[in-house]
Amino acid sequence: MKRIAQTIRLRPEHREQYLELHSAVWPGVEAGLHRANIRNYSIFLHGDMLFAYFEYHGDDFEADMATLEADPETQEWWKLTDPCQEPWPDRGDSRQWTELAEIWHLTPPGDTIA
Repeated sequence: MKRIAQTIRLRPEHREQYLELHSAVWPGVEAGLHRANIRNYSIFLHGDMLFAYFEYHGDDFEADMATLEADPETQEWWKLTDPCQEPWPDRGDSRQWTELAEIWHLTPPGDTIA
């Protein structure tokens, strides 16, 4: 399992639209995320900053992300959500969100550090 955290800015003028969209995410969009082996996905908001966290449970992250990006319903969803977001200038080659480096994770009780 791979843990992924990402961030992006929310354009203040699109705040209400973005929140409304996420109050009822399309079932097809959620199904696409499940098909791409994404689990435990959450988006948080602080001021105008969005923070997302999800867990990837597949074997080929790049292939699963390519399949998700090719999904027609996901593409339609992004046509609505992308204009609400303002990518960070240092996002690198990511499509929209900036991936954050994990610097610490709480080991479950009883697990040993490898």
